[in-house]
Amino acid sequence: MIPATAFSGRNVAVFGLGGSGTATAKALLAGGATVLGWDDNPESVATAGENGIATGDLRQADWNAIDALLLAPGVPLTHPHPHWSVELAKAAGVNIIGDIELFAHERRALAPQTPFIAITGTNGKSTTTALIAHVLSSAGKDTQMGGNIGRAIMTLDPPAPRRHYVVECSSYQIDLAPTIDPSVGVLLNLAPDHLDRHGTMEGYAAVKTRLVAGSARAIIGVDDEHCRTIADQLEKAGREVVRISAAGRLENGFFAEGSQLMHAEGGDARPLVSLDGVGALRGRHNAQNALAAVAASLVCGLSVSDIQAGLRSFPGLAHRMEQVGRRGRVLFVNDSKATNADAAAPALSAFERIYWIAGGLAKEGGIESLKPYFSRVAKAYLVGEAAPSFAASIGEATDYEISGTIAAAVEHAARDAAGDPAGEAVVLLSPACASFDQFRNFEVRGEAFRQAVLSLAGVKPNGDRE
Repeated sequence: MIPATAFSGRNVAVFGLGGSGTATAKALLAGGATVLGWDDNPESVATAGENGIATGDLRQADWNAIDALLLAPGVPLTHPHPHWSVELAKAAGVNIIGDIELFAHERRALAPQTPFIAITGTNGKSTTTALIAHVLSSAGKDTQMGGNIGRAIMTLDPPAPRRHYVVECSSYQIDLAPTIDPSVGVLLNLAPDHLDRHGTMEGYAAVKTRLVAGSARAIIGVDDEHCRTIADQLEKAGREVVRISAAGRLENGFFAEGSQLMHAEGGDARPLVSLDGVGALRGRHNAQNALAAVAASLVCGLSVSDIQAGLRSFPGLAHRMEQVGRRGRVLFVNDSKATNADAAAPALSAFERIYWIAGGLAKEGGIESLKPYFSRVAKAYLVGEAAPSFAASIGEATDYEISGTIAAAVEHAARDAAGDPAGEAVVLLSPACASFDQFRNFEVRGEAFRQAVLSLAGVKPNGDRE
């Protein structure tokens, strides 16, 4: 735990007593603050009380005696309308912050030079965070990973010299961290997302920009117009910007050329590392993630050989193009985290011969945007509520069946893939749907796929070849 000593002796209201909110309340208490917590969910309030956190309805609190409101990132700050706790805090002139802001205070106080790599973007930030942490750890660095992935940031070990922090930051968390100041800030990409919480694309982009604007060095993916503009603006303002691209050659920066990751200076480019044979980093989207990891790791002083070794040993992120196992020439891939069509597109673009398991609770637009990839699909196995509508979208573009369940889909897809005339094939769970019709969340859905695959006779786990 990182005790939040910056608020020692002060009164802090905490709204949102889920996992991160409770962890942050405990950090505030450990740092000497007086905490009053509340949540709209009575069960969360009761659990917080059992964990030693004083609770009370913040509607009845004396806001003139409160020094700060610590808001959980899932609670609306501005859109679609501010939460009632936010309105009360603003009316009283109380500062509203989140757990990333607390960490920034403690790092500045305890070890301001300790590396702090913060990663954001619409897509790929979890994989990039895990990849950077893995490369650093593999090279023997004391590495702490958390934030929007894994552990709440205030549950990590306290800042200390030479301790490396690799932190995934959602737009909600950045919005609550006005003084965020990473040593390295990574902005991967921007596409319309969470506009219900940020109002407009411009508002969403402005929040994401704060992370790299406050960084000592900004690493920015320039494969979309929004990020190109941000990189240009920061550079004109005198900030140090490193550009990365998985889509084309750069005069200066890091770019992908096939499986080679290149470094260019003044138009002269040289290969640094290769993604050949790195199954967990297939596809152009993962080339971008790897480029960010290379650039960040070089800033942290790693050698090229250390970075190459870290990339090769990266196991991938659970439920995101996770290689579950292999039987003969058939690979089984768990991409359960693909909960909409845009999220499923990278996996469908990464493989040539796919036995595709899709379906669940459909999002707006269904799989219409995935039609360009149907030529890669040997057969689709449709599950859940979306099965009939997905069948209509596929039409005559490729073969399909309505399997109904993950277990049935895995059994049928494994059978068909084994007889594929091309030999090499992938059984891919990339649902392009939410999971809530049949599963509690995408993790449970992915685990159901994993267990169904591993129960098949002759499957070798973790993608090992026979």
